[in-house]
Amino acid sequence: MTLIDEQVPSVTSPSWIRVCALDALETERGRAALVHGIQIALFLLADGRVHAVQNLDPYSGAHVISRGIVGTRQEAPTVASPMYKQVFDLRTGMCLDTQGKDPAALRVWPTAVSDGDVLVRWS
Repeated sequence: MTLIDEQVPSVTSPSWIRVCALDALETERGRAALVHGIQIALFLLADGRVHAVQNLDPYSGAHVISRGIVGTRQEAPTVASPMYKQVFDLRTGMCLDTQGKDPAALRVWPTAVSDGDVLVRWS
C-alpha cells in the first residue's frame, strides 16, 4: 500500500471510500468524481500525491475546479480556477489569490492510495 497524506488505519473502514483507480488520473490534471452526491476534484501531482477538494468554485458557483490549472506557490501545490483565476492551496483549500474578492476556501478531504485505488476519507 502506498500512503498519501496520512496514516490509514484501515482502508476497509466505512469512512474510506474508493473513488477511482490511480491510473485513471493524469499527472497535473484534474478529474471530477461524484461521492455521496458531492462533486469532488482529484489531482495527481508529479510527486505521486493525490489531493481531493470540492469541485464547486466558491466564487463562480460552477463545478469547474477539476478543470483548473495546477501549479505551485512557494511550497504549496495549487489549482487556479478556470473561471476567475483565484488560486487555491490543494493541501488546505485556502484561497491564496482572491483577485480582489472576499476570502473563500475549498473543502478538502484526506486521500490515500491502496492497491492501485484512490481512496478518500469521507466524514
